Amino acid sequence: MSTPKLLIILLALTATSACSSISTATPFIPPTNQAPLIEPTFIFIPTQAATVQNIEIPLPTILPTVDQSNCVNNLTFVEDITIPDNSFASFGTSIDKQWLIENSGTCNWNSGYRLRHTGGAVLGAPEEVVLFPARSGTQVTLQITFTAPFEEGVYESAWQAFDPNGLPFGDPIYIRILATP
Repeated sequence: MSTPKLLIILLALTATSACSSISTATPFIPPTNQAPLIEPTFIFIPTQAATVQNIEIPLPTILPTVDQSNCVNNLTFVEDITIPDNSFASFGTSIDKQWLIENSGTCNWNSGYRLRHTGGAVLGAPEEVVLFPARSGTQVTLQITFTAPFEEGVYESAWQAFDPNGLPFGDPIYIRILATP
């Protein structure tokens, strides 16, 4: 029997035994407009704990336990995967920029880590994106979708990694395009 079903049965038995010790003159009749019992579906999100009827269920550990208080953050740029520097982009086109980077520090990145625009043109991208969760020593592909401006010229956009405390770290990454009609 699965853990969620067992938990529901135990909760039902506990509620039944608690109610059976109370004596009343009128028997309990459940309401007829009550919604049918639906078996719960659990979606585990690494940054939150699941709760079923006010009972917290711990999440499985995805990353190994690391003392994050003494770790060092670092990001190393490895290579441009798409859109090399000085690429031509027609006015208004969507630009799928991807960089290969490495988490070269000792901290495991979680959802608190961000990549923020720090200079140059925003090029239609959000000012901040979540840095992919990555364990220390792994490489990941970062992807941001930009839009080429409608004015001819050279455009550059600079981005920097930030830790959960808002401190910048690692190599900055860039996109540099030549907008053309």
